[in-house]
Amino acid sequence: MSKNVNKLYKHNAAIYKIFIFLITAFTIVYLFPKGGQFKYEFTKGKPWQYDNLYAPFDFAIEKTEEEITEEIKTIEVNAKLYFEYNEEIVAEVKDAYEIRTSFLQENDSLTDGDIENIIFFGNSIIELVYEYGFIEATSQGIVSDINTIVSLKIGNQVQDVIFNNLLSSKDVFELIKSNIGQQPYSYSQNLNLTILSEIIRPNVSYDNEFTQKVIDEAINSISPNKGKVSYGELIIQKGDIVGGIKLAKLYSLKSESSTKLWTKSNYYWIVLGYTILVSLALLMLLLFLYKYRKEIFDNNTKVTFILFNVSLMILIQTFVVKYNSEYVYVVPLSILPIVLKAFFDARLGLFTHVLTVLLLGFIVPDSFEFLYLHIIAGIVTILTVSELYKRANLFISIGQITLIYMITYLAFSIIKEGNASQINWEYLMMFATNGILSFLSLFLIYLYEKIFGLVSDVTLLELSNTNTKLLKELNEKAPGTFQHSMQVANLAEAAANEIGANSMLARTGALYHDIGKLFNPMYFIENQTTGVNPHNDLSPRDSAKIITDHVIKGVELAKKYGLPDRIIDFIRTHHGTSLVYYFYIKEKESSLDEEVDIGKFQYKGPIPFSKETAILMICDASEAASKSLKTPSAQSINDLIDKIVEKQKLDNQFINSDITFSEIEKIKKVVKKKLMNIYHLRVEYPG
Repeated sequence: MSKNVNKLYKHNAAIYKIFIFLITAFTIVYLFPKGGQFKYEFTKGKPWQYDNLYAPFDFAIEKTEEEITEEIKTIEVNAKLYFEYNEEIVAEVKDAYEIRTSFLQENDSLTDGDIENIIFFGNSIIELVYEYGFIEATSQGIVSDINTIVSLKIGNQVQDVIFNNLLSSKDVFELIKSNIGQQPYSYSQNLNLTILSEIIRPNVSYDNEFTQKVIDEAINSISPNKGKVSYGELIIQKGDIVGGIKLAKLYSLKSESSTKLWTKSNYYWIVLGYTILVSLALLMLLLFLYKYRKEIFDNNTKVTFILFNVSLMILIQTFVVKYNSEYVYVVPLSILPIVLKAFFDARLGLFTHVLTVLLLGFIVPDSFEFLYLHIIAGIVTILTVSELYKRANLFISIGQITLIYMITYLAFSIIKEGNASQINWEYLMMFATNGILSFLSLFLIYLYEKIFGLVSDVTLLELSNTNTKLLKELNEKAPGTFQHSMQVANLAEAAANEIGANSMLARTGALYHDIGKLFNPMYFIENQTTGVNPHNDLSPRDSAKIITDHVIKGVELAKKYGLPDRIIDFIRTHHGTSLVYYFYIKEKESSLDEEVDIGKFQYKGPIPFSKETAILMICDASEAASKSLKTPSAQSINDLIDKIVEKQKLDNQFINSDITFSEIEKIKKVVKKKLMNIYHLRVEYPG
């Protein structure tokens, strides 16, 4: 039992990595859409790259959302308006007229013929008013064109009429006046005018509820399909341009295939396929860390941090896709490379970003366009974002990233549509929003520093202050080493700027790279001011151990003072696996008959694994060696730097540092120029 516990304890870091790996993989698979993956990739406006495609089964050609929306608009614009004709009001008006004219029977001056004439004219006017109907004032503004045909509901019947035939209040008054004027007696004219004006009222009103019901029924009856493809029918030929009805058929086939593919019977197989693909992507990330960033791989906190950010980006993007896939480009995926570059390095940031975007290809529509846009944007992010402690730099970089997004999208739109008239300008606003949201990276960097104990350029700026406790102690106890570190820091910063590396990281790392010399400062030549060399009393092997131990002691001291790992990396790697050559030769000379163990005179490494640590190695060796020149000249400095760097190349000190020969040459030029300035030398040119 105790052996098993010991094994678990011994391998707890590996067990934790497996656990966090599985959690991340299952989380991402869970977030994936519940649908099968179509086996063909196609883009509107591009040629069909596969063989002739025939329908594998019968399926309907689905209308696009734009087509359905257009049909709905057409129905709403052309919808017939319904008005309610109230027959009860007509009957009530006639009854009211009969009551109002009943008193005429008592008028002795009127004959029976006169009374009949008055009542006849009144009823005929009422009939004229209500022939089509008298529309109420609130319903008159419903129709913009008076010649529009509307539907009049009269009981259970519907009659189409021209809207202009419906009378308004003004029309009714004019009709009454013109018809009453035909009566022979002025008495009856005034009487009928008064009565009719008082009793006639509107009987036609707009029936909004019924009209909307008819529109809704028409909309609901819209067919989602616009045709059918039969089994074996040719859909598209190889080389044909994807567009028009062919594009519609392909989208319909993709949709139908997903429905047929994602069934209960094969659900678990598809989940297994997703799990394998996601696991492979995450495994590639871990293998990259293991092979090229071993110090990060060995740190479970950093591995957790990287996988957490990958999962977070996928979670946010998935949420947006499920909410509304139109807004996929609002999500600022460039935050991921910005954050990873701020805490680690550009290569890791880009590698992780590319893998994350590839995983998101399972979730988003138009995956090729999405992948291309975000990978290009990620590359631009890595190339432009630097020195985050300078806020202006981030503004400029995010502006460039947003511009690249817009230009790339416009290019895709032109390819798809064949012209620039169909560009969806709302997408440009989305990219602008994306750029604004990218500034959240500053907040996240600050938050991650507190949660994960990582370090960014802002923290580096604070650490580079020479008034920090550790640097002040170095200045007091080992002033020569402190001055050497300052000179190397200046060289490293200038060299980093020359090749586009992180100058703040290089400078801060250089300031702390020799803090291990605090333990035995007098054993290092730059601190020997009395002319007494304590190495004279030691064997070459003991002297070499003191010299090489300053790296180990420096790492221990840095951890004691809580320096971040990014700075400790400079302490570990600034000598790589190089040889303490002076004491090695001295040992060989004193041990002619014995084999000298070269390992006793070598630094334990590791060798530099970033541009910044490689810069420090060159600058440190160059600055220290330049002090050995008795009569420094431009030529001697030039030859010295060439010799030092070539030796480092031959010893394979730069093979893991992601630095090119061209960049090394640029670094050499900067170092030579700076050292010549220090010694007040000028390059001699032939006359």
